[in-house]
Amino acid sequence: MTHTNYTHRIRVWDLPTRIFHWLLLASIAGLYITSELEGGAMQFHFFLGYHVLALLLFRITWGVVGGHWSRFANFIPSPVTLLAYVRSLRAKALPNSVGHNPLGALSVMAMLSLLLLQVFTGFMSDDEASNTGPWTSLVPNSWVELATEYHAEIGQVLLLCLIGLHVLSVLYYKFIKHDDLITPMLNGDKNFKTEIQHSRDTWTSRLFALGIYLACSYVVYRLINIA
Repeated sequence: MTHTNYTHRIRVWDLPTRIFHWLLLASIAGLYITSELEGGAMQFHFFLGYHVLALLLFRITWGVVGGHWSRFANFIPSPVTLLAYVRSLRAKALPNSVGHNPLGALSVMAMLSLLLLQVFTGFMSDDEASNTGPWTSLVPNSWVELATEYHAEIGQVLLLCLIGLHVLSVLYYKFIKHDDLITPMLNGDKNFKTEIQHSRDTWTSRLFALGIYLACSYVVYRLINIA
């Protein structure tokens, strides 16, 4: 093998980030399924919503203290970087990104924002049957009506569109640009021709991440019992 073909195996996605990604995917799928079922399924819907909030709070925290490429500071693009990426996209000369590319980073931030909005509107929703969110007694009825309409109608559609766009983008990069984004989210590693900053992914950092998740779960517990 020649030197020009030599690749460095780089840990891009640490284990906590990967677990977050797949747990969030499974939880969102469960939320959509339970929202269409009747009876006791709605209790699972609420539980999954609380779990998603714990995951989101964890990801926000991990975006500050997590592995190098999981930190917001290392993948949220500046306007200049975003403009340069869009120009390269139009010129069909995309640079290889280590973690999230600039458009992917914006998609991540949009997803986190929409999910937070979906969860908190769920907290204030009332289906006028037997299911009410934990905050419905704390806010005006006008808020409950708006939150219920958004949560059940608008938010679901927006999330489905964004998820669909995300899936299509991943498939486009894999089969058209020959840039596999799926495997690194499974094993954490990508190959590069030059040495690049690794993400910290030790057992100490993983235990630290578990502690953060448990703390976030406790915060969610306090939020749903604030009334």
